[in-house]
Amino acid sequence: MSNELLFILQMIVSLSFVLCLFRLGKEYLVGYIGFAVILSQIFVNKQFDLFGLAASGGNVMYASLFLATDLLSEWYGKKEAKRAVNIGLCLSVIYLVLSQFIVAYSPNGADWGAAEWLGGLFSLSPSIVIGSLLAYACAQYNDVHLFHKLKEKFDGKHLWLRNNCSTFASQLADTATVLALLCFAGAIEWLSLIHISEPTRPER
Repeated sequence: MSNELLFILQMIVSLSFVLCLFRLGKEYLVGYIGFAVILSQIFVNKQFDLFGLAASGGNVMYASLFLATDLLSEWYGKKEAKRAVNIGLCLSVIYLVLSQFIVAYSPNGADWGAAEWLGGLFSLSPSIVIGSLLAYACAQYNDVHLFHKLKEKFDGKHLWLRNNCSTFASQLADTATVLALLCFAGAIEWLSLIHISEPTRPER
């Protein structure tokens, strides 16, 4: 199956999960946001191409976060949406801190290679950690704020349009924040992240 078909399938499944959890109640949506933030931190390590553009495994999970916060905003208010964003941010910090302890442990003879695998997965540079957290906060708070601005403008109508506009703008804010911070820190070049074909991989 091609990357594009997998992407469409994962998008349908992820957004369906969000809608199902929404039917179960507010607490389920808040729980999903915390869970999806951590999964995004893990999935982002997988790099691939979609429709000729560079992408990562965290893109779809991250997109579903915006739907979850928009649903919270629409039905439970701006305050609850911000609370969910704060919870996701706190859980992300906890995950990043605790994962470094696992990396630091010295394996014994019974280790079957998991130590090396986990070290490659969880070893993080400070610029990437800071960029990831700041981008998450910037994008999610922007999404909540813009969603409510559009809700006021359209008198509570056109939910689909408000959701997509706020999500698109927030995704741009997220991408711009990550790229600016990483490039400023010298961790990666712009052209290694923005390309149309023949992706250039950063040297390790």
